[in-house]
This record gives sequence, C-alpha cells and structure tokens, in this order.
Amino acid sequence: MRAAGTGDLVTILPGAKPLAGWRVLVPRGGGWGDNVAASLRSYGAIPVIAPMINFASAENAVELSSALKRLERGAFDWLVITSATTVDVLMSQQVVMPATTRIAAVGETTGAALTLAGYSVDFVPESDNSARGLVKEWPASDITGRVLIPQSDIAEPTLVAGLETLGLDVEYVTAYRTVGVPVAEHIAADVTSGRIRAVLVTSGSVARQMQAQLAPLPDDTVVAAIGPRTAFDARAAGLTVHVIAESRSAISLVEGLAEYAQSLAEEESI
Repeated sequence: MRAAGTGDLVTILPGAKPLAGWRVLVPRGGGWGDNVAASLRSYGAIPVIAPMINFASAENAVELSSALKRLERGAFDWLVITSATTVDVLMSQQVVMPATTRIAAVGETTGAALTLAGYSVDFVPESDNSARGLVKEWPASDITGRVLIPQSDIAEPTLVAGLETLGLDVEYVTAYRTVGVPVAEHIAADVTSGRIRAVLVTSGSVARQMQAQLAPLPDDTVVAAIGPRTAFDARAAGLTVHVIAESRSAISLVEGLAEYAQSLAEEESI
C-alpha cells in the first residue's frame, strides 16, 4: 500500500488487527461484498455492507441482442470484456463463442469470471488491470480485425478510442445500465457523524454516488480507492483519497486500508 501522495510503505505483522473497532462502509453486496467483509473482519474491522450501485438491463435490448448474435456467427475477431457484470450478461443471453473469436479481459477478476462461466480467455494485461493497460499491452501481432466491446452505459471511451488508434475496427454496444442505490438513512447518519471510520471506493460510479448521497464526508473519514484510475475518478467526484490500492483487487484494497490504519496508529504513538 502507498498512502495517497506519499511513497511510504508499511508492513503488517501476522495476526495484527490494525482495523480493530473501525466501521468500514463496503459499497457493493453479493459475493464480492461478503468476501471483502470477511477480509475486513480478519483485520478487526466491522464491515457495513451498503450497496450504492446496481445494474439494470440495457435500454436498447434489440441492439445488444443483434450484436451478440453476430458475435456467435463469427463476425468479430475479438470480444473485449471489462467487468464481471458483462460476463453475467453473456450468461443470461446464453452466448456461445465461435472458435474463431478470441476473448480479452480487463483484469484478473474479469478473467476469472469468464473462466468460471466456461469461456476461454486469450489475453489479460499483466501490469495494469485497466482499459489503458489493455490498450498498452495489446498484442502487437493483432492490430487488425473486428472487435466487439459490450460495456456499461456510463463507460468512458478510453478503451474504444485506444483500440481504434491501434488500427482495430471496434464496435461498442451497451450491455447494461449502472444505476444508483440509496443508502439506508441510519447508514448515512453514521457516515455524517463519523461513526463509520472509512469508506471503500470501488469504481467511479460508486465515487459519484458517495459524493451525491454522503458528501461532505467528515475530515477524519478515510477514503480507500481500488487502484489509481478509481482514485482519479474519486477525486474528480470531489472526494479526498487517502489510500490507493496497488492492484485492482479486493485483497489489495483491504490490505491497503489496514496498512494505512497501522501507520496512523504508529504516528499517534510517537
């Protein structure tokens, strides 16, 4: 972990509970939220699961269905998947991949979701689990051909523009919509009062919901972002970021928060 704006590194000793007594807001539910909650508890924290975004069907279902049917007929050389939610869409549509189409995944988590769903993943960027990382590491031998990118309705054009710059023929289609979910009044009150010591920011859409629903956060509330891109989006939304996970993973996010808490405790003891 690196605290935002510093290069200091902190190591946690085995068995340490640096988050003891910390109430931490987890803005996603489901299996991801449960796993993060368990990890937080292992460091002594009290997780508060409060999903702030959800996903709904694409408004233009006909356009999505048409693109996926052409995909199954072999119209695309590559399918690029940016999130596990898109994998859920493929499964719900019972998409059968043709042998001639390869799959690229943005990040190990998305790649794992594809594999679990029975799809073979041909390319995952190694050093940067982001749209920029995928473009930067795109195989130099594959800069021609047609690419289908099903994404959220609020996805930034980074990926599409980047692959087009490389020379690929890219088609984007909305796979799902991202919608805000109001947090319970008592949770919002706990954030306002400072009873919730830290919040996890897992995406730009979560950051925007936090700003809309919970801002201004108390000065002592620690904001932990899951990677540099999310930290950038959080700052753009008006949040002050204290912790940036070194990799875009739940484990790195929780470890980063725990290390930050330990660094605070060490500073207070001096």
